[in-house]
Amino acid sequence: MRKVHQLEIKAKRLSRESFSGEYHASFKGQGLDFEDFREYQHGDEIRFIDWNVTARAQTPYIRTFREERELNVLVAVDISGSFDYGSVHYSKREIAAEIAAVLTFSAKHNGDKVGLLLFAHDTVLYLAPAKGSHHSLRIIREILATNAEDKTTNLSSACDFILRTLKRKSLVFLLSDFVDEEFHKKLGTLSQKHETIAIRVFDPVEQELPDVGMVNLTDPETGQDRMINTSNSALRESYNERNRARNEWLKRSFAKYKIDHIEAATDQDYLPLLHQLFKNRSSRHA
Repeated sequence: MRKVHQLEIKAKRLSRESFSGEYHASFKGQGLDFEDFREYQHGDEIRFIDWNVTARAQTPYIRTFREERELNVLVAVDISGSFDYGSVHYSKREIAAEIAAVLTFSAKHNGDKVGLLLFAHDTVLYLAPAKGSHHSLRIIREILATNAEDKTTNLSSACDFILRTLKRKSLVFLLSDFVDEEFHKKLGTLSQKHETIAIRVFDPVEQELPDVGMVNLTDPETGQDRMINTSNSALRESYNERNRARNEWLKRSFAKYKIDHIEAATDQDYLPLLHQLFKNRSSRHA
């Protein structure tokens, strides 16, 4: 609870001081709501004339609208075994919790409803989008404290759950290390129905294997152990090349489905990445 409270204070301050305006400019409402009638003026759209009111008033009246500002937001967080890994100060899940908290409070300040999905091999926890401070705090607490029985990753299953559950067009933030196979088609389907933003959280050791001699590696999702010699330059290069190829494949997949994404490292500040994400989106909407 102390960690939740500390994260709440930090996220509230950041969302209020740094991200409130950027969030509002980056994510538009989902449509227009009818507001009122007024007399027709020169230059008004003829298609907005309400002929019933016009007939009663014996003068042209048009319908006026306001932007439907409230968004439905879902923060979907990977809590598989690989997401608990961290070689520096923080695990991938802890960094994801901070980013999710900033997004949650930014959405809250904007008057949006925010929900939570925690997933690993299956859906572990779902909180429907709602408002309120207690709801926001519960989102943070659950991301930090909830554990999965089956710690393997199934991104396709998570996408399927979102598609089945969210009936209204929503804004989906998907936070994961994306260590999984054959999920890109489901991700593409999700992005067609809901506005989807991918946030890949990674650890520096996952990018390049260090030369530290013989080490015993344990797969955090399956529990399998394997002894390897990291001083073997051919092994390190093969490992590093495979990671580079995978990262390029992910970037191509995100680009193919027009999914905005950022890549946050556990040993670096994620705030500039969020600022740039919001800046890019608001410039496109300008």
